[in-house]
Amino acid sequence: MDARHARYPFLASARTAVQEAGVDLADVVQNDDAVVERALERVTTAVTDREIGEAAHSTRVELLSYPVARVIVSLVDENILVRRYAQGEANTAYERFRDDFTTDDDLASVGGDERVSRDDLLREFDLRDHVTPTEEGFDVGVATYLLLSSSIRGEDWRLVNRRLDDGRVPVSGLELDDLLRQAVEDRVADGLPLSVPDAIGSELGEAVSEVKTVLSELDLTRDIDTVVPELFPPCMTNLLERVQRGDHLPHHSRFAITAFLANIGLSTDEIVQIYEVNPGFGEEMTRYQTDHIQGESSPTEYTAPACATMKSYGDCVNPDALCDHISHPLSYYEAKLDDADEDELDDWRDQNDQSEA
Repeated sequence: MDARHARYPFLASARTAVQEAGVDLADVVQNDDAVVERALERVTTAVTDREIGEAAHSTRVELLSYPVARVIVSLVDENILVRRYAQGEANTAYERFRDDFTTDDDLASVGGDERVSRDDLLREFDLRDHVTPTEEGFDVGVATYLLLSSSIRGEDWRLVNRRLDDGRVPVSGLELDDLLRQAVEDRVADGLPLSVPDAIGSELGEAVSEVKTVLSELDLTRDIDTVVPELFPPCMTNLLERVQRGDHLPHHSRFAITAFLANIGLSTDEIVQIYEVNPGFGEEMTRYQTDHIQGESSPTEYTAPACATMKSYGDCVNPDALCDHISHPLSYYEAKLDDADEDELDDWRDQNDQSEA
């Protein structure tokens, strides 16, 4: 376990190093308080400050705290936490590799093994064949550009506002680093939440409770109660439009849109009202089904289907660039809310209030 792996634990070589060392994660969370404490710090600081705090002095503690942090995030199982945590890891990685890129070569011999180059990261994310150096900066293949830029805020990143030359988009060095930061964020978020064995989960109960407390104090989950149809994922926009124009939806489609609307804060009465325009509307059955999904008449509060399920039933339609980065419609919606300006959200809320009045 070397310094580079501790500094950049998302590298594939770092994962290999942990595997080759025969690390038992259950043993770590049970017996190594320093690793768990650093893992908890990574997560909570990502939530509050969108970075992961100062690195531990021990390279072992710093490296192992990364997989443990991912486990904690998985146990909390909140979409907004996955997003905030991935952003925090990516922001810290960005600061570190930007420092590496600009460090004078004369200093490379001092602690140089822990540094990465821009070329190292391009190879890490299989981008080397899609990025070409130019006299003014770099050219990025348009597909790669769209994949990485879709989650970056700012009108300047929209393809319509960029120069496109023979399927390649010119970017500066700083802009390429922004794209690499996004690649790190995508790597960190990939696969979360994980399936966590009970033996590990039971040892991290206190850490999970602390993260939940931090989330509740910051009220980060309040955004999911904001209903802004303009920000719905394409699949849910399509299903809602079909309901409103009177189409007959199969059971799986009806469940998906009903669960989604319930998950984002609509009441049973509000959902029933949406279905009233449908020719097959039956208030008693619609109310019963909605209460069941809401957990009012059942022991389970159901969550809208994940993207993989939506695809298997043919309900995934009109996917956009952001869809390539998420695995659940609620994650899409939360990402859109997180990126929206507060003034825009207030305008949408006012419009909704006026239409309801």
